[in-house]
Amino acid sequence: MTEPARQQRRVMLRDLMSTRVALTFPDTPVAEAAAGMVKANVGSAIVMQGRFLAGILTERDVLRAAASGEDLRAACVSDWMTPDPQSASPDTPVEEAAEIMLKNGFRHLPVVDGRAVCGVVSLRDLFATRIRRPQSR
Repeated sequence: MTEPARQQRRVMLRDLMSTRVALTFPDTPVAEAAAGMVKANVGSAIVMQGRFLAGILTERDVLRAAASGEDLRAACVSDWMTPDPQSASPDTPVEEAAEIMLKNGFRHLPVVDGRAVCGVVSLRDLFATRIRRPQSR
């Protein structure tokens, strides 16, 4: 292994996670949470119960809610979110995060430091690192 290859640092989630996070609450109407996602230009909203991660509401969840015919101004986020989602730490390697997301079939992964939400990483973020960073041979 060459010296530059040995010195190459592994990319961790802290290096690419988005800190622009849409926050919502379990009793928030789905329409309001979706509007917050649009305003923040993100594909998911982190659902908080007090200071703690309670769930995640994604574009797919909003689409399922809309397809159900339910009134999204009255339907609560808690009815459509993924409760207690898997999360990763800022020090999780990109490859590990990609494996978690692909094995479980989701596209957004909350990033938590201790118990505090500090960001979100999406499959798009992970793919972008592979495109920007040339592979060593």
